[in-house]
Amino acid sequence: MLTTHAVTTDPETTAPTAPAPESAELLARARALQPLLWEDAAQADRIRRLTDRVAGGITEQGLMRLMTPRRVGGHGSDARTLLDVAIALGRGCSSAAWVTGVLNVGNFVVSLFPEAAQDEVWGPNPDARTAQVLGKPAHGVEPAPGGVVVTGEWAYMSGSLHAEWVGVLLAKGSGAGAPGVHFALMPRHELDVKDTWHFAGMRGTGSNTVVADGVFVPEHRLRPYLPVLNGELTVGDSTTPYRNSLTGIFSLGLIGSLVGGAESALHYVQEKAPGRPAAGSTYPNQAESPTLQLYLAEAAMKIDSAKLHAQRLAGSIDEHALAGRTADTLTRARSRMDSTRVAELCREAADVLLTAYGTSAFHEGNPLQRIWRDIHVGSRHAGFGMGIPQQLYGRALVGKDPREISLLV
Repeated sequence: MLTTHAVTTDPETTAPTAPAPESAELLARARALQPLLWEDAAQADRIRRLTDRVAGGITEQGLMRLMTPRRVGGHGSDARTLLDVAIALGRGCSSAAWVTGVLNVGNFVVSLFPEAAQDEVWGPNPDARTAQVLGKPAHGVEPAPGGVVVTGEWAYMSGSLHAEWVGVLLAKGSGAGAPGVHFALMPRHELDVKDTWHFAGMRGTGSNTVVADGVFVPEHRLRPYLPVLNGELTVGDSTTPYRNSLTGIFSLGLIGSLVGGAESALHYVQEKAPGRPAAGSTYPNQAESPTLQLYLAEAAMKIDSAKLHAQRLAGSIDEHALAGRTADTLTRARSRMDSTRVAELCREAADVLLTAYGTSAFHEGNPLQRIWRDIHVGSRHAGFGMGIPQQLYGRALVGKDPREISLLV
C-alpha cells in the first residue's frame, strides 16, 4: 500500500495535498514489485494484457502518478524518475514497464490541459490513468455547441485496457477555438476497443485499437498540439518546472522498458551460466567458457551504453525545464537519436545474450525468448524506426530544420 504522509499545503495552490514521495522511495517501490511482475509476465504474454494484480499493484504503489500534478494528488516527478522507475519495472516485465511509461506520459499530456480538464480526470481518482497515441489525426470531427463530436479510430493504443481516459489527435478544422491538430481527452467508458493487438512481442501491453463513434468532447478537453510539442507553454500553462516539452518525455515512456528487459536477460544468463554445460567443449560449465564471458562483456557494455544515452536524454529534459528554457531543434533532434540508439543497443544486447545462452533460450518455457520478443517489437516502435531519427539529427547537424520532414521533433 502507499506510504502515509502528513498533509501539507502545496505552495502553488490553496488545496491541501500530501508531500510527494522522493525519487528514491518511488524507485524502491518499483524494485519491490519486480518478483510479482516476473511471476505474472508469462501469463500477461498469453492473455495479451497485464494481470489485474500487476496493474493494480503498480497503481497502488503510486507509480501511475509520476507525471500527475501535485495539485491533484500526483507526484510531479522529474524525467529521471520516470526513466529509473520504468527500467526497474522492466527488470520484472517489459510489457508492464511499457504500459506504466505510456500511461504516465498520457498523464503528462493531461497536466498541460486547463485545470477544468485536470479536475475532471483526477478529481474523482488521483490514480486515474491516461492512454494516448500520437498516430494519424482523426478527421471525423464535427462542430457542436461548446466543443466537437468525434468519430474515428486509433491503433496501437498501449495501456488502453488499463486506462480511465484516452488522449488522441484530432484534425479540428472548425468549431470552437483555433483550427489545426489538437489533443483530445475522452473517457475510456465512452469508447470501444477493437481486439487488434496480435503481435509477436510486447503482447501484455494490450495495444489495441480505440474507437470513437459520435463522442462529444467539450472545449476544455481540447488542446492545440504544436504548442505542446514545441514546449511553447507559459508559466500559467505549466504548474511544475519540467513540463516544457513533449518530445523527450514521450521517448522516455518507452525506452525504460527496453533497458530493463535487457538488464533482466543479462542477469538471467549470468545466473544460469554456472549450471549450464558449455556444449562441445571440455569446460565444466558455461561460466568457465571464454566465449560466454566475451558474450557477457559485449552485452553488458551495450546495455551500459544504452543507459548512458537514456540518462543523457532524461538529464537534458530536466536541465532545460529547471532553467525554464525550451530545447533548441538540434537538442531535440539529438534526443530522438538518443532514444533510437537506446532501442538499437537493447536489441543488439538481447541477440547476443540469446546466442550466448544457446538454442534452449527459444523454448516457449524459457523467459529469455519472451524478453527477446518484447525487445525486438518494442525497439521497432515508429518513434525509433524507418531511419527518420537519423535523418532528423543529420539535418540538424548541417544547420537545416528537422521539422521540415517530421513534426515529432
